[in-house]
Amino acid sequence: MKILAQRLAAAALAAAVGLTASPLARAQKEKKAGAAPSPATAGGVNIPVTYYKLPNGLRVVLSPDHSSPTVTVGVYYKIGFRVEPRDRTGFAHLFEHMMFQGSQNLGKMEFIQLIQKNGGILNGSTRFDFTNYFEVVPAHKLETALWAEADRMKGLDITEANLKNQQGVVGNEVKVNVINAPYGGFPWLDMPQLANENYYNAHNFYGDLKDIESATLPEVIQFFKTYYAPNNAALAVVGDFEEAEARAWIEKYFAGIPASQLPPEPDLSEPRQEKEKRKTKTDALAKRPALAFAYHMPDRNTPEYYAMILLDQILLQGDDALLRQELVKRRAYTDSVNGGTNLLGNPFNYQGPMEWMVYLFHDQKTSPDQIMEAVDAVMAQVREKPLEQKVIDRAIVKGRSAFYDILGQLNGFGRADLLASFALFDDDPSRINRLESEFRKVTPQIVMGAAQKYLRTTNRSVLIIEPKSGQ
Repeated sequence: MKILAQRLAAAALAAAVGLTASPLARAQKEKKAGAAPSPATAGGVNIPVTYYKLPNGLRVVLSPDHSSPTVTVGVYYKIGFRVEPRDRTGFAHLFEHMMFQGSQNLGKMEFIQLIQKNGGILNGSTRFDFTNYFEVVPAHKLETALWAEADRMKGLDITEANLKNQQGVVGNEVKVNVINAPYGGFPWLDMPQLANENYYNAHNFYGDLKDIESATLPEVIQFFKTYYAPNNAALAVVGDFEEAEARAWIEKYFAGIPASQLPPEPDLSEPRQEKEKRKTKTDALAKRPALAFAYHMPDRNTPEYYAMILLDQILLQGDDALLRQELVKRRAYTDSVNGGTNLLGNPFNYQGPMEWMVYLFHDQKTSPDQIMEAVDAVMAQVREKPLEQKVIDRAIVKGRSAFYDILGQLNGFGRADLLASFALFDDDPSRINRLESEFRKVTPQIVMGAAQKYLRTTNRSVLIIEPKSGQ
């Protein structure tokens, strides 16, 4: 979870030095050069996708892009916050740190040094439904990155000393980012615990200190043997490489890693919410009140799911969004309104239940009830009658722009992230090329139906942050 700030900073650096090249930018370049219009300029992307599986179950996605001499390697394991062991909150996150503590042929921190000394960048993160590791390296260092990832998939140097060290590191992260920080855990950590009923979706996934500190070496070893196996992983390679060469290296380094015996996947379903939930939390470090509210999302890949993503554009994203217009421009209750679907990622890279979440900070003179009354007035606009087609069309354009932003992140990482996620969750990474067409199928009637079903008060959870009295 060191991730968010680091990734944003890295993405900004990549953009500054010209590493990021979105499909839209490439299409514009082709047009200026007189080349034939690409599918991107015709209203959709046409990302090359080669997808296959090794006999040990490893999902492999290859997507060449010769626009810059770099390559991104992403390894995604289908183990995230949700399904970590009971009474071991934060365990999945703890194990993310363990993956940098040494492997069969690389000592402690040598993986990081190997990538950085070869001109690359790297990171790892834990999310709701996966833990991922990625490197962006010069194109001629692809084999090095593949070898290093395979080396730690084969086996980590899991020792008592490494475990104790990383328990301390993760414990300090929790203290710095949550316990001793103003608005710590708001709303990304607090809201899922309020909105959900199923333990897997509702526990403190960042970790209680007592759970982190009580993790044992045998538990860590078993966790690795079970979940960090090729049949529970997807490998995505994006960038400047030759497919035949990449396939040969993947076969050489990954094919011999044995599969594991995976446990049955737990039931992650949430019961239908029939009553609004409210919780007030006093924050001794906060200077201003804060408010967040969330609605349960439809299942992924349904018409209502795509409609809700468009409603996010209509209600929340950009200066023309209805909530921004009402709460910021008209009523001046706050200076900004933020949020979206899956605050720890994007609307596409998750699998289980999810919330569409909105949060803001406001002054003492404005009450939460005033804000929610204004929110209700906005929600009524999208529930009570179909929106005009031009409003839907504008949301599709905004959504396309956001999608291209994801694809262009960090010189291939955004594309690798979607490809690996779709391989893990849908067994279909080529779905990346059909997203835009799915949004174009959404009609005003589908949007109104989704708003009526999901943007109802009884499907809502409201979290109120109050500064400690006397401040």
